[in-house]
Amino acid sequence: MPATITIEQEDEGLAVIIIDQTLLPNQTKLLRLRAVAEVCEAIRSLRIRGAPAIGCAAAAGVALCASRAEARTQTAFMGQLEDSIAQLAATRPTAVNLFWALERMRKAIARHGQSSRAQLVSALTLEARKVIADDLARCHAIGRYGRQLIEPSSAVLTHCNAGALATAGYGTALGVIRAAHEAGRIRQVWVDETRPLLQGARLTAWELQQEDIPCVVITDSMAASVMADRQVDAVIVGADRIAANGDVANKIGTYGLAILARYHRIPFYVAAPVNTIDYQLTAGSEIPIEQRGPAEITHLAEHATHPIVPIGVAIHNPAFDVTPHSLVSAIITDRGIAQPPYVETLAAYQELD
Repeated sequence: MPATITIEQEDEGLAVIIIDQTLLPNQTKLLRLRAVAEVCEAIRSLRIRGAPAIGCAAAAGVALCASRAEARTQTAFMGQLEDSIAQLAATRPTAVNLFWALERMRKAIARHGQSSRAQLVSALTLEARKVIADDLARCHAIGRYGRQLIEPSSAVLTHCNAGALATAGYGTALGVIRAAHEAGRIRQVWVDETRPLLQGARLTAWELQQEDIPCVVITDSMAASVMADRQVDAVIVGADRIAANGDVANKIGTYGLAILARYHRIPFYVAAPVNTIDYQLTAGSEIPIEQRGPAEITHLAEHATHPIVPIGVAIHNPAFDVTPHSLVSAIITDRGIAQPPYVETLAAYQELD
């Protein structure tokens, strides 16, 4: 599978290359983004999605801006960089990795602010590449830690897409599944389709198929049934933001899965890098939840002409929900496996930063 996100040098400046996830699984197309506005559009439209991948794209977007800036003075140039950071920060509110990556780029700008423009462009390009490489390394570490929790011959259930497409590569929840499969521990993966945008059916199933990992797609409403039939040994999901107490914001429908897993006595695991933890938020109630447009529910595809909902009916479309920490069996990070009480175990990872 092609890299999720890369940065290349062109004659006139940098280009950010991503897979257009809105076209999967029917078409694998690489997009070359040459302006910050194009990176912002790609994030908003979900051409690139997944909390870690959004952070990588944002870091690359800042470097892209620096390489193609037309400002004549140093003051105007620095202002253009700050404007690009503000534009990228405004794309999506829930994934904290976005803001983590932008802050990292802002600090790089401050460190090299007195350098020449060429030196600053070089420094920001290097920093963006480090953000991408860092995320890939974190995913592999999550996989190594997480596979310890998967019993041999397990059937696991996952929701949405927390795989290579949602990261710099390998994945968080799917990173655990990949590592467990490599260790011969995965019998089958149940893939929730993940309404309304079908990231499970379109993206996760595609990724698993690429690597010959056995999988079965189910509608979201079937999860309770397969759990009741004792066909699920563990649930593994990703996260877009984790509060300091272990409350987890993830794709809408995750909360319901956690309740089902608790009722059926199935472990419910969350896989995410430490930079997904927002230590400034004490609880999940403080996490901003993105509200998306009604067309994602009223139509089956972006360009579909026939609605599946009566015209004029009100639509509620939150992109994420929050799972209370009391329903989370463990949080698998790149620093280790955190278990309750999360206020204490997650805080230990913060002290390592």
